[in-house]
Amino acid sequence: MINTTFSTSIDDRYFEDYVPGSIHEFGSISVDQDEVISFAQRFDPQDFHTDPEAAKQTIFGGLIASGWHTSGLMMRLYADHYLSKVASLSSPGVDELRWKLPVRPGDALSIRVTVTEARRSSSKPDRGIVRSLIEVLNQKQEVVMSMSALNLLLCRE
Repeated sequence: MINTTFSTSIDDRYFEDYVPGSIHEFGSISVDQDEVISFAQRFDPQDFHTDPEAAKQTIFGGLIASGWHTSGLMMRLYADHYLSKVASLSSPGVDELRWKLPVRPGDALSIRVTVTEARRSSSKPDRGIVRSLIEVLNQKQEVVMSMSALNLLLCRE
């Protein structure tokens, strides 16, 4: 596998531009403490996400972002840089979502996306199915989250 960039812009990217084996890196996005707490208070109210003082007494030794918040930050980068603005149809789902390391306020996250499969739909030949391995990296280049995503994209031809 090789690091690469797309030969087309996100505004002119179609199924054919997602080449199996290609690796694309994008980022970064900052993890803000107020956003970590606000998100967790609303959606994942556990002390290690919502209370900096109480979080010091947990196994994490401090405040960490909810995995769902990390997923949202990943999605922002994925949508802004990887998914086609003109050909993306939807996603039938994701597999193997893993939160591997804690994400902390002050971290800077980026994504590394590997196209693992691209095949034209047999039932709808105007579109293709792309499977991508998405890895979320912190500023130390450690993988903090990973998942496999499926996306449906229109074909150029």
